[in-house]
Amino acid sequence: MANCHLKFKMPPIIQVQGLTKSFRTYKKEPGLSGALRGLVHRKYETTIAVNEVSFNIEEGELVGFLGPNGAGKTTTLKMLAGLLYPTGGQARVLDYVPWERKDGYRRQFALLLGQKNQLWWDLPASESLDLNGKIYGIAQDVFAKRVGELTELLNVKDKLNVMVRELSLGERMKMELIASLLHQPKILFLDEPTIGLDVISQKTVREFLRHYNSTNKTTIVLTSHYMNDIQELCQRVIIIDHGKIFFDGKLSEIVDRFADFKILSMTWQTGAAVPAVDFAKYGEVLKQSANQIQLKIKRSQVITACKHLLDQLPVNDIDIEEVPIEEVIRQIFAR
Repeated sequence: MANCHLKFKMPPIIQVQGLTKSFRTYKKEPGLSGALRGLVHRKYETTIAVNEVSFNIEEGELVGFLGPNGAGKTTTLKMLAGLLYPTGGQARVLDYVPWERKDGYRRQFALLLGQKNQLWWDLPASESLDLNGKIYGIAQDVFAKRVGELTELLNVKDKLNVMVRELSLGERMKMELIASLLHQPKILFLDEPTIGLDVISQKTVREFLRHYNSTNKTTIVLTSHYMNDIQELCQRVIIIDHGKIFFDGKLSEIVDRFADFKILSMTWQTGAAVPAVDFAKYGEVLKQSANQIQLKIKRSQVITACKHLLDQLPVNDIDIEEVPIEEVIRQIFAR
């Protein structure tokens, strides 16, 4: 009898089904009379921040969670971290219901909000880290090793004894990241971790997250308005707008689905005899000079436009490229 080898696929580490969150806010009428009427009969408005969101995330994935301001990104992350109770729907993370806030779950994830501090402002970063180590019950030798490794990777070892309020924004964010990773969480929720950082600090944080994800197989859900963060780190993206999932798939598929254009650049020698050409009939003129033209052309017309222009112009260099992903995302949000 032949041996049967069965492969069991592990369930997704994050499972979200129909997750909904609405907020009821008091609508105050203007003026003193409005305030007095509000004491007797208040008017409320209901805002749906997250509207029946569903998705799964596998262990070890690094997923970009995108959307314009107010789209529902942070609200979703807060529900998955157990900070908010949903109005409806279900979610299981690491086989826990997040808003039940069980201790076993809280010890296995971390939430880092780019605009919120978890370190004590008037103490050295080392003391806040030491407190976190005590809270999570990390043995002293293990704690020292982890702090050493993480500060080395993020190049802030010499800043451990500096008051947090005296650290630069980039240094503080690196320390916040270290504090979030001390207990080696299986899931890391990152909300705008590079906001306000200079280019060098952004690059350092991105390289660290890429290394940490590949080394530890930590599942990371990342929101960011910097497309460089998303392009360099995430193969898969989830786009949310007005509380609903708009797209869920590979980053490369966004260009295929939503970019109807390509960028055509042609260059010829300076001083060469160039006939008068109506470039606008081929596409949108993005840039034009004495020896160069750059056009935004519909995908279906790129080959035809190239043939016609090559027949008319003394071209010595040609380049066809996709519309930058940042521009595509901007157009999606604008819709």
